[in-house]
Amino acid sequence: MLKKLILVLNCGSSSLKFSIIDPILKKTFVFGCVECLFLINPIVNINVNSKNYKKILPNYSDHHNALNFVLNFIKKNFHNYYSKIYGIGHRVVHGGENLNKSSIINHNIIKKIKKASIFAPLHNPSNLIGIQISYKFFPHLKFKNVAVFDTSFHSSLPKSSYLYAIPYKFYKKYKIRRYGAHGISHNYIVKKSQKILKKNKSSLNLISCHLGNGSSITAIRNGKSIDTSMGLTPLEGLVMGTRSGDLDPAIIFFMYKKLGIKLDDIEEILTKKSGLLGLTEKSSDCRYSEKNYKNNKKAKLSIDIFCHRLAKYISAYSSLMKGRLDALIFTGGIGENSSLIRKSVVSKLELIGFFIDKKLNISIKKNKNYFINKKNSRNILVIPTKEELFIAIETKKLIY
Repeated sequence: MLKKLILVLNCGSSSLKFSIIDPILKKTFVFGCVECLFLINPIVNINVNSKNYKKILPNYSDHHNALNFVLNFIKKNFHNYYSKIYGIGHRVVHGGENLNKSSIINHNIIKKIKKASIFAPLHNPSNLIGIQISYKFFPHLKFKNVAVFDTSFHSSLPKSSYLYAIPYKFYKKYKIRRYGAHGISHNYIVKKSQKILKKNKSSLNLISCHLGNGSSITAIRNGKSIDTSMGLTPLEGLVMGTRSGDLDPAIIFFMYKKLGIKLDDIEEILTKKSGLLGLTEKSSDCRYSEKNYKNNKKAKLSIDIFCHRLAKYISAYSSLMKGRLDALIFTGGIGENSSLIRKSVVSKLELIGFFIDKKLNISIKKNKNYFINKKNSRNILVIPTKEELFIAIETKKLIY
């Protein structure tokens, strides 16, 4: 007999993931995703009891369209699960400096999430849409909505990692600092790696690469985040689907002063028109670049730049491990599914002891954990992230 279930909503920058989970049994009854929002032919996949239902949404559908469709579809066709939903957990990317732990959502929490939206302009507004639509579909659960923050895991960053080398008053007065993101995923990777590597969290040293439309890398020492690639906002760091990642700040001055581009337009360019989309001039989807890697120069270049940047970060973070690095982890949609990306990145890391096994790398099966390194190599793992399960467990802790 079904008991209390948790609906988990993860409204990403260009996607929507959803699950209905029993957090006690750690069993997922319904899960799915909407991919390619804001593009042509957004795809909805809903999996219930090993049966997959696939739908195509209208071109350029947004989070409102997608979430309304998904919840109405589940309500109509799988009411036995829908009716048992007892709480709703929301992934929220940025909590600012004050929201550093999971919280039951109320007016004050929403106000702080909105305030932190300046630091996550592609994410927090989408997260708020998820909360808004949850209130519409489940008005009786208004005070059983929980925000789980991506920034929480990075609250352990030392000042040497989170402070920028700008006048200190900007941190003191305006809280300009590194916050990081993808903390839910990186935190899950720590917990899963403990079991796979049979090590205590307090002695676990990892480099975790969460690679997707948004990508970040985190240095984890003794089970805690000590450095991470995303900064004040999720714009800093690796090359992403539409985000530039690291660049010389003077580029912004050049674009504004010499090219006459307005600041709002520069923000639009760097957050929504750069990354893989900017390099290929075709698509923000990594699968497009992979598919055309051998016959399209721009597609190849986009992958090469993506891998070059990631390899630099991995090498740098290896220096923070105090002589012991237990594993390099690939996770996220790209990290779990792209053998090309993994091969290209690891080929640049031989100096620090990483060697990939080509056969293992291409034989990864979804939702299983595998070592993909040669015997003479440091550990390289592909671990499917389960952010939704982590969110469901956090939600249960606060509302049961």
